[in-house]
Amino acid sequence: MRVDDFDFELPPERIALRPVTPRDSARMLVIAPDSELQHSQVQDLPEFLQPGDVLVFNDTKVIPAQLEGTRAPRNVDAPPAKVSATLHMRVDGAHWDAFMRPAKKLRAGDELTFAGGGETLRATIVSKGEAGEVRLKFPVASAELDAALMLVGHIPLPPYIASKRPEDAQDRTDYQTIYAREDGAVAAPTAGLHFTDELLERLRARGIETCFVTLHVGAGTFLPVKADDTDDHKMHYETGTVTQGNADMLNAIHKRGGRIVAVGTTSLRLLESATSEDGTIMPFHGATNIFITPGYAFRAVDVLMTNFHLPRSTLMMLVSAFAGMQTMRDAYIHAIKNKFRFYSYGDASLLFRKGS
Repeated sequence: MRVDDFDFELPPERIALRPVTPRDSARMLVIAPDSELQHSQVQDLPEFLQPGDVLVFNDTKVIPAQLEGTRAPRNVDAPPAKVSATLHMRVDGAHWDAFMRPAKKLRAGDELTFAGGGETLRATIVSKGEAGEVRLKFPVASAELDAALMLVGHIPLPPYIASKRPEDAQDRTDYQTIYAREDGAVAAPTAGLHFTDELLERLRARGIETCFVTLHVGAGTFLPVKADDTDDHKMHYETGTVTQGNADMLNAIHKRGGRIVAVGTTSLRLLESATSEDGTIMPFHGATNIFITPGYAFRAVDVLMTNFHLPRSTLMMLVSAFAGMQTMRDAYIHAIKNKFRFYSYGDASLLFRKGS
């Protein structure tokens, strides 16, 4: 398919730079097949679900994965060169894959020093990919490395926010779900940012169950689609886990007629990666680069709660596959006209799967 098919004009003032308070007071556009669009709020979510449904949340936790520093000079007369790294996928305890600027001038063997919070953290480039992606090795590992990143790193705000204002202390709270517990994400699963403890309690009181899976969102989620055709775009890998207990629970809910409601595209992508062709959700632990475009046959997810996405993005393609291309075009035109707030800190949409 042509990437241009997923393009639209978004006025800059529709991009949210801060979330609303409280979180669940955000607006929510309800999008269902062959139905009129409904305006609501996230706090009204229980009214659109049924007892026996299950909400599937991504419990990944955003880490300060943006690092600023220098590359050691390659000769004695040269000054250190400034570099910036965005960690996007943990390889093992001491190694991370990262996107770096300026990528063209870097090569394997370069020694890097990152500074922040009055501390420093060193790394070595052990390899470099064709597209400029690098693999970094740190002299510390696992929990010790995580502690160092907390001191030295910055929260990697999406570029459409970072280009308009700097990251600050409030973002360390705002850009994290209230149920985040598994360190490793570079970007937040933003649909989950709308939830409060009070909303979760009201959902449980209505008989709606909750399930927590983990997909560590990578910085690749922010990369533009440069290809003209969707067949030519390659997704970056992200690591995720669906436990045996998760799989058993979700299969049982489907068997008795309950619906699986994915909170965010990351939860949906992980569940679809873990589901066999016959619709059985299996335990999953590993990497996925699933790329969902119109024509994809969904196996696991019945309802999707998500934010409003960038034009020409893989997420715009995913929601178009889920609810229908024309449905989503009309919904986005409506959302822009009615001043819904877009992107990570913006409003929500609740999508019921086409054909469900």
